[in-house]
Amino acid sequence: MREVDRRSKYDRRVFLKGAVATAPAVAIATSTGLGITDAWADEASTLAPATLKTLLKMARDIYPHDMLADSYYVTAIKPWDDKAAKDPAVKSLINDGVARLDQEANDSHKMPYVQVAWESDRVALLQRIEHSDFFQKIRGDLIVSLYNNKEVWPKFGYEGSSAEHGGYIKRGFADIDWLPKA
Repeated sequence: MREVDRRSKYDRRVFLKGAVATAPAVAIATSTGLGITDAWADEASTLAPATLKTLLKMARDIYPHDMLADSYYVTAIKPWDDKAAKDPAVKSLINDGVARLDQEANDSHKMPYVQVAWESDRVALLQRIEHSDFFQKIRGDLIVSLYNNKEVWPKFGYEGSSAEHGGYIKRGFADIDWLPKA
């Protein structure tokens, strides 16, 4: 039988050293308004950063995967800035759709969609606009842009196309290792 040492590997002194070293950096970053996670939205040329942040939150609410980082969703929605630059109709569709979504959120929660804290409340807001052209366009594009990203495939256990490797019969068809051997 294996014995486990249940004593903590850390003591108060190690914790305090780490806290003293980290606290000033966190204070500076928060006081200057440095938002590392929002820096990608400022690079947009056509759509407003607030619009892109709303699209990111919307993407996470339409296709929620807790194991995926925001970076995968950002990669999926960034092309809309280029599409909006090339086509004024797309720009108008996105801006009007985000404005309508924010208006729905303001009417219900007195805050923009991005600031609504509960996912269930945001999903209820999305259900109100789900028949709009804006919602259908965003949802339809996300299917391709999010799930066709090769970096996301390993997160879902998908190994990619097997045609060039002889098909699934020769590549993983009989690789069931979680069943007991008969």
